[in-house]
Amino acid sequence: MPVLASHRKPRTKVRTTTPAVGFTTAALASVTLLSTQSATAAPAEPKPAIEDVQKKVDELYRQAGSATQQYNRAKSASTAQRTKVDTLLSDVAKRTEKINEARRELGAYAAEQYRTGGIAPTATFFLADDPQAYFDQSRLMSRSTERQQKAVDDFRTQQAAASKKRAEAVQSLEKLTETQTALRSSKQNVQTKLTEARSLLSKLTAEEKARLAELERKKEAEAKEKAEKLAARQAAEAKEREAAEKKAREEAAKESGGGSGSGSGSGTGTSPGTGTGTGTGAGGSYAAKAEKVLAFARAQIGKPYVWGAAGPSSYDCSGLTQAAWREAGVTLPRTTWDQVEVGTRVATSDLQPGDLVFFYDDISHVGIYKGDGMMIHAPKPGANVREESIYYMPIYGSVRPA
Repeated sequence: MPVLASHRKPRTKVRTTTPAVGFTTAALASVTLLSTQSATAAPAEPKPAIEDVQKKVDELYRQAGSATQQYNRAKSASTAQRTKVDTLLSDVAKRTEKINEARRELGAYAAEQYRTGGIAPTATFFLADDPQAYFDQSRLMSRSTERQQKAVDDFRTQQAAASKKRAEAVQSLEKLTETQTALRSSKQNVQTKLTEARSLLSKLTAEEKARLAELERKKEAEAKEKAEKLAARQAAEAKEREAAEKKAREEAAKESGGGSGSGSGSGTGTSPGTGTGTGTGAGGSYAAKAEKVLAFARAQIGKPYVWGAAGPSSYDCSGLTQAAWREAGVTLPRTTWDQVEVGTRVATSDLQPGDLVFFYDDISHVGIYKGDGMMIHAPKPGANVREESIYYMPIYGSVRPA
């Protein structure tokens, strides 16, 4: 049987584009959103120039140096206060023992009076074997009463003194707590500044670190050049002083006669040595002390800077100066702020070996002048004790400690 053809009209396939339109719309929307976000987002912060990084790091180290001096001051105050508290507590303990002794003595008097009881003076007189015996006994009782009264007075005195010392001890303990709080705060401040400085340095690339090192070398070279100029100027001035002194000696020799000329000539060998000081006797004494100071300081070269350290294996700046001058028999305070108040102020042009040179407006750093515009100092965290130009940092002022 033949197959019948289908009279149904074949269905035409229609390609739908709805999904494509939806995808395009979504894509456009995404692009628009991203564009909007990009337009509204804050621009990336530009990386600071290496010169700015150097300034920032130097400033953080300076701030850390200032915080270190605060720490040193708080530590010294805390140590002194602890000593005072211990002394007061020891005194209170001794006075308490004296109070207990006085109390035991009073107890013995009270017990004795309780056992013997008390008789009226009139009855005692009539019961006595003879009047003289009564009066003898009366004098003994009077002296006994005086001893009892003295014991009572001593007890009250000791009690009042112990109470006063106990109050002082309490106040000292409160002050000790305050200084220890300041000590912790200063320590945290130092650590914060140093952490920030290290963080800045750690973000530098190898190329940036090389550039920073080059800037440091340039800074050191400029400082060294200034030191050489100071050294040349000081040498010229010393030569002028020597010539003037020689001329004065020659003129004095002429006035005194030719016979004394040879004697004057033999003295010229020692004159330049004393001429470099501030005087013959005092200058020589200071020079001897300065020699000990510098000998000690040179022996510390290469040891690490550690904030709050005063030797013998590490130092901060004021710890080094304090230890060095101790070798010459001179006791300096612990902080730069106190050390700058010791001795005599001197101009930079008049510096002599052994003088202390202070830096920055906040007087947060110090070094020991060694001559020729150079100093020995404990520079900063990560560095060792070394020789350096005094012009590496801005100079605040200088002192001659002895």
